Amino acid sequence: MNGKVWFITGASRGFGRLWAEAALERGDRVAATARDVASVADLAGRFGDAVLPLALDVTDADQAQRAVEQAHAQFGRLDVVVNNAGYSLVGTIEEASEADVRAQFETNVFGALRVVRAALPLLRQQGGGHILGVSSGVGLVALPLIGYYCASKWAFEALHDSLAQEVASFGIRVTLVEPGAYATEFGSPASLRVAPGLDAYAELRQGVMAGLSSQEQGDPRATAAAILTLVDAEHPPLRLFLGSGNLPWVRATYAERLATWEVWEAVSNAAQG
Repeated sequence: MNGKVWFITGASRGFGRLWAEAALERGDRVAATARDVASVADLAGRFGDAVLPLALDVTDADQAQRAVEQAHAQFGRLDVVVNNAGYSLVGTIEEASEADVRAQFETNVFGALRVVRAALPLLRQQGGGHILGVSSGVGLVALPLIGYYCASKWAFEALHDSLAQEVASFGIRVTLVEPGAYATEFGSPASLRVAPGLDAYAELRQGVMAGLSSQEQGDPRATAAAILTLVDAEHPPLRLFLGSGNLPWVRATYAERLATWEVWEAVSNAAQG
């Protein structure tokens, strides 16, 4: 059977759901995973044997290993592995508890790592594959009030950047997909944790939330074509923005960083010894 085989985490809603449907509609096959397998079971009703619904909580290492192996056994190969599962923690650096921060990293960083490590031996054995890590614009530029989410995505970025350099010789490609603001369920209670607030940050919180709520949001359905173009590319990029807002934002931020480093260049060079 022709077409690509996908393994997608967090396929119950948002980008994961949209990309699973787009792949299936063009004739690809998809292992669609979610913590609650019932939330992806309807895909099998629509697309039959082209879908393998799987229960997967990425914080469970054994379950991640089993899910990847089961998908590979079912379809015979894995062409595209999409690490999409994740959530945001809202709270200043002082407000969020250590337990909440650890829990977020368990999902956003270690969860992705578990899936990657389960898939790599299979991808090496078959001589290639494409790993898509769903990051964010805040994986490159941090914002207040979601600093721990930003930190998880900065770690996520570094992990995939190093990975790309390590596995290129095996024919395995890696792309960090970096969406901007989209009208998805990412802001819903299922994808959001909010730390108890301190009065000292009330004004900051109000200002940041007002800014986020006024941000222009993209249509998530428009991302499907970009993802299909990405996975079909002969030479896919290491990083791909989704949406029109990230490039101007990152361009300005990097220009400011370079300017600061250059202003302090003499001090830096003197520290060489």
